[in-house]
Amino acid sequence: MNDDKKKVFIRTFGCQMNVRDSEVIGGLLKKEGFRITEEPREADVVIFNTCSVRQHAEEKVWSEIGRFKTGGKRAASHKVETNPIIGLCGCMAQFHKEGAFERSALVDFVVGPSDIDKIPGIIKKLAGRGIYESKFWETEGAGRPEEVYHTGFYADKEHAYVVISEGCSNYCSYCVVPHVRGEIRHRAQGDILKETEEAVQKGIKNITLLGQNVNAYRHEETGFIDLLKSVDSLKGLKSFGFVTSHPKDTSVELFQAMQDCQKLKKYLHLPVQSGSDRILKLMNRGYDRKFYLDLADKYRKIVKDGVLTTDIIVGFPGETKEDFEDTRGLVDKIRFSAAFIFKYSPRPGTAASRMPDDVPDEEKKKRHAAILSLQKKISKTTPKIYAKDRDEE
Repeated sequence: MNDDKKKVFIRTFGCQMNVRDSEVIGGLLKKEGFRITEEPREADVVIFNTCSVRQHAEEKVWSEIGRFKTGGKRAASHKVETNPIIGLCGCMAQFHKEGAFERSALVDFVVGPSDIDKIPGIIKKLAGRGIYESKFWETEGAGRPEEVYHTGFYADKEHAYVVISEGCSNYCSYCVVPHVRGEIRHRAQGDILKETEEAVQKGIKNITLLGQNVNAYRHEETGFIDLLKSVDSLKGLKSFGFVTSHPKDTSVELFQAMQDCQKLKKYLHLPVQSGSDRILKLMNRGYDRKFYLDLADKYRKIVKDGVLTTDIIVGFPGETKEDFEDTRGLVDKIRFSAAFIFKYSPRPGTAASRMPDDVPDEEKKKRHAAILSLQKKISKTTPKIYAKDRDEE
């Protein structure tokens, strides 16, 4: 690139995985001579790194795209409005693929999670044309090259996310993640430790290990507990944590490791989703109410002053008032430090999307409000939360 470096603004939606992906994209672009800007109106390129977990999240992105493209950027050397290049990345890109161009003609390129290493080259091709007559999409990648995680770019100078696995193989009936991020793929322990050490060398002392199902990690002979112990021993690291865990892959051995590792935060985000055995089976969660209650009890006994948070979905297809009361009763019994509560939203392609969405929206809102009210009362008396997770809807 010449001295007139193109400025890129990245707008991130969704989970911590997307936050880290945006850093990866930013690092790749900086390496190729682009500049990252925090001011959208001065950007030559605007990238939306997106989430498809809920319909509401998608609609917000489409609305934002229209606003950015219409507003455009006032070029310093011209007294006219020029529109930036618009890119759609992340789960929405993988979900819609080239269909995204039909949904919004304002989008210039579409790149799935496994193809983000191709973004700098795509932008250069588009910028070189001057007029954006072509559309580019890359959504068929099998996995990311390891080097994308080693650009050295971190938005936060005190904390870093480190991805240990990509994708998910659980196929919970309501969840689109396996369909847009693929089957679970684990990074080698050596690569994870190398990236963590690189962050520490930059002065970052706090790390969060990330995965859609983080405690399912296994690479060759190394399991998740082995990885935690290795990270705990790294020199210069002050503290670290992990998200998000799946109950079916959680064990007493993990709790003991959490207690023993000196640098590991005593914080566990363990999504229960429902307190009803019938609904848990329909969700394909792989555990029942008793199993989860036993886990929570063992965690509290082993991990001293451990913080426990969860996710809950209300209004899942077929959820009766009795099912909902089972969930409310579980929340009251376990007394989470925080619960992130969502109204069920059908996602095309999932098993649940073929079930009748038979809980009226007004009833979903009532159930959401009831659990939220209960959790707010509980949260006032529970330990301090160590980490940020998702926003409540």
